[in-house]
Amino acid sequence: MPKTGNQAQNRPDRISDAEHAVMEALWRRNPITASEVCDDVCETRDWSMATVKTLLSRLVAKQAVATKPDGRRFLYTPLLERTHYTGAESRRLVDRLFGGRAAPLFAQLAESEALTEDDITEMEALLKELRK
Repeated sequence: MPKTGNQAQNRPDRISDAEHAVMEALWRRNPITASEVCDDVCETRDWSMATVKTLLSRLVAKQAVATKPDGRRFLYTPLLERTHYTGAESRRLVDRLFGGRAAPLFAQLAESEALTEDDITEMEALLKELRK
């Protein structure tokens, strides 16, 4: 039985950095062909069409991407929602590096001067909203 979009989101398979670049192209617009994915990522990553097709095949096998024949080519559509992916990856990062606590992450970012004034303003607004 094929997996639905929600079932695919619950899959434990990790997405590599390279696969993530392909997913970003698919999240920006879909459905698209392998050639269109390559147009988005090949030049900046110094990849070939074969690399893109390999990554798309892996993502299909992980049930993160669906494929549909369109004449002699295939159209690719993400099954994994970007918000679900970023939420799960953020949680993994906090769990792995900061013992499940977000405050040390923000402290690290502040200490390394990685936060802009706009970032701090946004976080303050988010915290105010959470306290309501």
